[in-house]
Amino acid sequence: MNRAKAAIGAMSSSIGIEFRPFSDQLKESVLPEKPMATLSGAFGFLAALLATLGLYGAIAYMVARRRNEIREAILLLGIGLLAGVVLAWWAGTVAATLLFGLPPNDAVSLVAAASLLTLIAPIASYVPARRAAWLDPIAALRNE
Repeated sequence: MNRAKAAIGAMSSSIGIEFRPFSDQLKESVLPEKPMATLSGAFGFLAALLATLGLYGAIAYMVARRRNEIREAILLLGIGLLAGVVLAWWAGTVAATLLFGLPPNDAVSLVAAASLLTLIAPIASYVPARRAAWLDPIAALRNE
């Protein structure tokens, strides 16, 4: 390395030479993108939380309004999961240029999100259904 520096310095003294490991250069080049990646991850977590709360609220409201149609929750969950996975897969492909070091369509993330929503849906259906089970049948029929 010293001979290379000396040879280039002999050509022109205005040329500066610095030798560093490639891994250090790579870390420095990615450093400006790191806050954006962290912020994107935080917004992704917030989006998953809002989707979970939204799913719980929508299903809980639906079950409270339609005590006799609990099976509809399973159908809505299936349609929602299918549409969500397709849209997430498409969005991952579109956003592939923005991702560094991550696959554009991470199957683990998709399965984890779908599993979380599949876990929340029965809970959202069970709580209002349990409340409805304790109601007087005559009063429930009058409301329908």
